[in-house]
Amino acid sequence: MERGGPARPAARGPGRPPLTPAPLPALPAPPALPALLPAVFTTAFPAALLAALAAVLLTAGCGPSGHTGSPASSLPPPPPPPPSATAPQDVCARIVAHWAREVLDGSAYGDYQSMGLSNGQYEILRDAVAAARPVRERQGAAAAHDVIARHVREACAERHRTGGPDEGAWR
Repeated sequence: MERGGPARPAARGPGRPPLTPAPLPALPAPPALPALLPAVFTTAFPAALLAALAAVLLTAGCGPSGHTGSPASSLPPPPPPPPSATAPQDVCARIVAHWAREVLDGSAYGDYQSMGLSNGQYEILRDAVAAARPVRERQGAAAAHDVIARHVREACAERHRTGGPDEGAWR
């Protein structure tokens, strides 16, 4: 039983010749340049054209910078530079002073790694807390926090005086 519809060509099988595509039509040859062009158009004309084009662009306000229209003096000023990153000694002082106040007040305890400090930063913290304890007993917590801030700021500045810690990643 056959289905209805248009008949399809038979597939190439044994004994059938290979299908060959129809030949493409030939393209016409490109036109030849007329022999009547004077020699001035083939040698001097491109240089003269480029010189004229450059003169037009310069008088129109298109300089080498690529800006068009207005002269460079009327351009808006460049945007201000982005704010610089926080200096390493400031980051050190902020982090160590925070944890030193927490340790002095008794609200934090842990090793230097749980606080996110290096071994060298933890040494600064311990020295600052040791210096602040007697001040807290005599003058109160506010004076002790001032001692911590001053001690930590000076120690972190010394630590980063040459650009960073000098004895490995956790020093």
